[in-house]
Amino acid sequence: MYPANYRYQGFQSRQRPQDYRGTAGYPGSAAGLPGAPPARRRKWPWITVLVILVLLVAADRGANAYAENQMASQFQSSVGLSGKPKVTIEGFPFLTQAIAGNLHKVDITASNETMTAKSAGSGLLEIASLTATLQGVHPHGRTSATVDQLNANVLVTFSALINAGGLPQGITLSADGPNQLKATVDILGFSSEATATVENAGSNQIRIHVTDVGGVPADVLGNLADFPVTLPKLPAGLSIQSVSVTQQGVRIIVSGQHVTLNQ
Repeated sequence: MYPANYRYQGFQSRQRPQDYRGTAGYPGSAAGLPGAPPARRRKWPWITVLVILVLLVAADRGANAYAENQMASQFQSSVGLSGKPKVTIEGFPFLTQAIAGNLHKVDITASNETMTAKSAGSGLLEIASLTATLQGVHPHGRTSATVDQLNANVLVTFSALINAGGLPQGITLSADGPNQLKATVDILGFSSEATATVENAGSNQIRIHVTDVGGVPADVLGNLADFPVTLPKLPAGLSIQSVSVTQQGVRIIVSGQHVTLNQ
């Protein structure tokens, strides 16, 4: 049959060499097979999105600040204030409002400013505080805007009224009712109290006049006997609605619709 030292190789020749390419620890191992290293997640798309969002917010805030500055200049010029007021455009984002041409709400505040006025005194009316709310602001370029509704509250101190009226030294004013002033007079040996009323005398004018001299000659009271204060710089569509006397001074309420602001 076969020699004693003959070795049969039939099955050995048919065996395939072991393939190590799919096992762990060797390069080229197939993803998903047991022992394959986990795939790394790419984080750069999220970083890019975050950077874009930061840039958009920065651009929105920058445009907002620029618009607030422009509106401050428009309001200052329109009402004749000595300085720029503080303007706050409400709502975020700003750019969507700007693109639509409609700023929903704008708040304006100012304090310790002067306003050009026509009166018997210096021609300048000191404003202790001013607050205004603008609803529906529609900018027209950089120099003008129209406002659907504007409501403003202005406080004028008693000393400011004395300066605006050019009243004689020795007269002090204080509150004596919702629409009435008490004038304490100490001039030329006269020491008494007079009574004056404050009223709305037109779209841009208030009027102060004495109703009871209190035994003091009228000429001693000077312009307090009867003097108007006119605000010639009110924008178109804006007018004085009411005037009242408080413990802090005279409060003037101004409002209007379709108001035009120009720089």
